[in-house]
Amino acid sequence: MAGKKEKIIKKSKDKTILQIVKRRGHTEVYDERKVYGSCFFACRNAHLSEQEAEEICKKVSASMTKWVKIKKIVSSSDIFNMIIQELKKHNEDASFLYETHRDIS
Repeated sequence: MAGKKEKIIKKSKDKTILQIVKRRGHTEVYDERKVYGSCFFACRNAHLSEQEAEEICKKVSASMTKWVKIKKIVSSSDIFNMIIQELKKHNEDASFLYETHRDIS
């Protein structure tokens, strides 16, 4: 990831909005909803109930947002690997499905 740095695009009163360096080199604004959505998809595919999936994904997305805010450089791969670790704390099957989904998409 040499030469690729986080870009701060806007500062408001309470938030700094970060752009994440994607796999192909372009940048995109960090969106907690995307983390939640991909986590929810993995949990539901692991046959967790909607309620269980929501509870896990709230925790995972909050943890990820907190983590992203303290990092100096963030790539989509970093986020991907951290989501795997966070999901693994709550459900091994969902973590596995999240990790392998990227391989086939």
